Amino acid sequence: MKMLSWFQIFRLGLVQMALGSIVVLTTSTLNRLMVVELSLAALLPGALVALHYGIQISRPHWGFASDAGGHRSRWIIGGMAALGAGAMMATLALPVFEASFAGGLSLSVAAYALIGLGVGASGTSLLALLATATAERRRPAAATITWLMMILGIAATAGIVGRLIEPFSYLRLTEIVAGVIAIAMIVTVLAVIGIERSVEAIREPDPAPFLESLAEVWADRRARNFTLFVFLSMTAYFMQELIVEPYAGLVFAFTPGQSTTLSGAQNGGVFLGMLAVGVLATGFRLGALRSWTIGGCLGSAAALGVIAFLGPMGPGAPLMPAVVALGFFNGMFAVAAIGSMMALAGEGRGRREGMRMGLWGAAQAVAAGFGGLTGAALVDLFRLGLPDPQAFGSVFVIEAVIFLAAALMAARTMDRRVPVRTLVPGE
Repeated sequence: MKMLSWFQIFRLGLVQMALGSIVVLTTSTLNRLMVVELSLAALLPGALVALHYGIQISRPHWGFASDAGGHRSRWIIGGMAALGAGAMMATLALPVFEASFAGGLSLSVAAYALIGLGVGASGTSLLALLATATAERRRPAAATITWLMMILGIAATAGIVGRLIEPFSYLRLTEIVAGVIAIAMIVTVLAVIGIERSVEAIREPDPAPFLESLAEVWADRRARNFTLFVFLSMTAYFMQELIVEPYAGLVFAFTPGQSTTLSGAQNGGVFLGMLAVGVLATGFRLGALRSWTIGGCLGSAAALGVIAFLGPMGPGAPLMPAVVALGFFNGMFAVAAIGSMMALAGEGRGRREGMRMGLWGAAQAVAAGFGGLTGAALVDLFRLGLPDPQAFGSVFVIEAVIFLAAALMAARTMDRRVPVRTLVPGE
């Protein structure tokens, strides 16, 4: 039975890169413009991003359907097209806010709903294709490769857009977003064309109904505990996503270009953290997945404490290194969690890879929406009675506490025996 080659896995990773390049525009650049340039409450972009994550709660159903297979390339391309259309709508909605708040909000709600639909359809179909058409010994490495490529796409896009967007205008922003979407679509089509026909994916239809299959997976203690860990850690991870750029603009006087570049540098730190774990794991066989996960959570908590401490210093404080450090430790725990996820995906009765990946994807999506919305709402609440440095800093401290709780949960639930070398293909 022919399975995906390493070159084909790399090609599918390009889809993740394209997906990340579009998503970062909607969750960082457009968010900052709403809060700083349009002077809207941080809760608004937080609610919009939460909407796009909330729609992804349907991921388990897509995963259930993917276990039986069928035309995944079409869903990948179609989902990317929907994501691109939503991103363009969200961009065009910004100047509408200045003329009509209701009009801008209506267009934005439709745009972010479409974004969530596109991310869910494309991302879940891609993971299903990887899970069913990748040799078992290559699955952890395949997941890590595609995730690193997504982070690379996010970091590169944020950095490039941060330079191109100056001097800022809505026309310039629209041209840049349209260019990113066009490149992402071309890359996606070229990446997936012919792959599904060239492999004979493992397709074993699940005879059980959707709810019965979901209940069976949830009854697995390890799967359930890991789902809870994913939710807790991803809540902490995403609480800072919508407030770092406004924090940089309001407290440290960053320009739109500078704050977008800061976001790119943070994601660059995530990439380096993942890469560092991979090198140390594969080259030196150091540590276990559990240890790297705990270390990443603890380091993330420490970095958030530093970011909060820098607030009272104001402009000129070394915010960039602290944010890069946060990204680095985020990458550490994320890559270790991905390794555990792929190792666990094929376990249990029925080997329901799609259902399990869908369940964990839904937990991540719900946590991302909840975390982003909560972080933005807390900032708005604290700003009513506190100066901006203390208001933002209080939220960063809360995030740090959640990361500490996630580290404790990982210590209690993750398998001590799973080595990091499972991240690379066995020979």
